[in-house]
Amino acid sequence: RIGIVGTSSISEQFARAVGVVDGVEVSRVASRDAARAQEFADRVGAPGTAEGLDALLAAPDVDAVYLASPNAVHAEQVREAVDAGIPVLVEKPAVLSAEEWDAAVSHARERGVVLLEAMRSGYDPGLDAVRALLPRLGVVRRVSLRYEKRSARYDHVLAGEQTNIFDPALGGSALRDLGVYPLHALVRLFGAPRSIDGVRVGIASGTDGLGSAIAAYDGFVADVAWSKITDSALPSEIQGEDASLSIDAIDAPRRLVLTPRSGPAEVIEVDAPANPMVGEVERFRDAVAGADVADDQRVTGVTLALVDALLRPRLV
Repeated sequence: RIGIVGTSSISEQFARAVGVVDGVEVSRVASRDAARAQEFADRVGAPGTAEGLDALLAAPDVDAVYLASPNAVHAEQVREAVDAGIPVLVEKPAVLSAEEWDAAVSHARERGVVLLEAMRSGYDPGLDAVRALLPRLGVVRRVSLRYEKRSARYDHVLAGEQTNIFDPALGGSALRDLGVYPLHALVRLFGAPRSIDGVRVGIASGTDGLGSAIAAYDGFVADVAWSKITDSALPSEIQGEDASLSIDAIDAPRRLVLTPRSGPAEVIEVDAPANPMVGEVERFRDAVAGADVADDQRVTGVTLALVDALLRPRLV
């Protein structure tokens, strides 16, 4: 029985995913605004509400929590839930730095509490399909991963207003919101790079709106692009000496095109749930039931370390 913190669209998508996974259900929705919590609960069919995190953690029908609050409060809310002995699924980015994540993981392990980042792409069958095709590419030489999608909320920034996802005080940035998807996929597929460097373009809210990074591996290079202020129709791509692989969307790969050096291209259509958050719900359920998530936590830590490195250079 999962309690949800937050009433955004991502929380609603999560609740819908819970609804199609066996062994889990949404029991309560928490918000500081009681009316908003009730309206959201009615919309997703949750039987109860709670006014704030403390009330949610104390509720008798809450076995675990999903945190979809602003990035800047994740670390504190994770600590409170772990102290209460409640398993935690925290929306990406889990916290604001690798150091915060390491501390949270250590604390959770000491208390014997499950802690998992809700990085949906890491549990998507599309990424498994990409991984399965890598041997057919031969020696990998270049990896180009991207997630560039203009946010409707950028219009608020252009109008001189501040909004959560672009507010640096709340941990908002295009890198943390969208850049983590290609970075996480990079780590899942190839491990940690030897080095990474990049450039972030600043916007009026005080954070980055888009950026690019170059990561060095032994024998190949990876370039990563992200944006919340522009759109792109370009796919991601992995180039090997024997073939290349085009990926329609790195956050949820559904159409893969493998093109060998000689011969026709092969199109692979990925069979996946309509709701891309189903995989993370299943993984969290299994974790609460005893599955080992140490490697999941490690990948989150490596990804956050890459984000840390890319945040150091000043905005241009």
